[in-house]
Amino acid sequence: MGLEQKNVPPDLTVDIGSLKLKNPVMTASGTFGYGEEYSPYMDLNQIGAIVVKGLSLEPRMGNAPPRIMETPCGMLNAVGLQNIGVRAFIATKLPFLRQFETPVIVNIYAESVDEFSILAQKLSEAQGVHALEVNISCPNVKKGGIAFGTDPDMAAEVTRRVKDATDLPVIVKLTPNVTDIAMIAQSVEAAGADAVSLINTITGMSVDVDKRMPHLWNITGGLSGPAIKPVALRMVWQVVNRVSIPVIGLGGIMTAEDALEYLIVGARAVQVGTANFVNARAIPDIIEGIGKYLRKHQMTHIDELIGSLRSR
Repeated sequence: MGLEQKNVPPDLTVDIGSLKLKNPVMTASGTFGYGEEYSPYMDLNQIGAIVVKGLSLEPRMGNAPPRIMETPCGMLNAVGLQNIGVRAFIATKLPFLRQFETPVIVNIYAESVDEFSILAQKLSEAQGVHALEVNISCPNVKKGGIAFGTDPDMAAEVTRRVKDATDLPVIVKLTPNVTDIAMIAQSVEAAGADAVSLINTITGMSVDVDKRMPHLWNITGGLSGPAIKPVALRMVWQVVNRVSIPVIGLGGIMTAEDALEYLIVGARAVQVGTANFVNARAIPDIIEGIGKYLRKHQMTHIDELIGSLRSR
């Protein structure tokens, strides 16, 4: 019996509200396209969930180049949320994703609460969408361009409107560019969010010293990659201890060990982003590494690992 038990692979399944995942490793929005782009490099059925590139109501061209800049420990991007728009996504991208058993999570962003509501409704009517991830880092044009995610009341309002417009699980993606991210998390939890994901990119910039000009056309961009992992991990730990809904951790996850850190501090799932640009098979490698860790430590289910941080 003991030998048989050793050969049984550990159970990696996790629940994010009503969303059931075969393992806790998702893609991060904006780094995996619409899924098809990475299909030559892996079996998309291996992934816990595919989070597609952020969608707006209408197509968006994004910012002018240069809009990506490599840094010593990651990258700055100011792509400007370029996307094909929700209608084109439903018509041309979703049919491909329906071939797979992997849940599809659609990241949405808008410049008004009404737009968020319309997006949620349209996607709820589309076959093959399993959850929504709401990007509240975008500007509220009716409030002078202040990001929805920096104000707890605005964050809660967006969450309520999206929840009212859909029966799908709603994950709210939090910006780190705030004083107290846990307070924002609590506000969206009170407004009905099924889960939160964090962190979005940290605002940064880079300068060409020879030209004495910003490297990015937009001047500032979002910093991602290994440089932000300690900050992201700290914020995830803080939020886990302040909310009761599931927390999805992301920021600088390049290896299975990085993912394990997030799970140990209490994240129920993780998202892998910048690593996909460095290693097209980063996600399968991370999933395999988590399984190996559980076997090494004689854990039969990932729940034994999640939230297992010990105090000194």
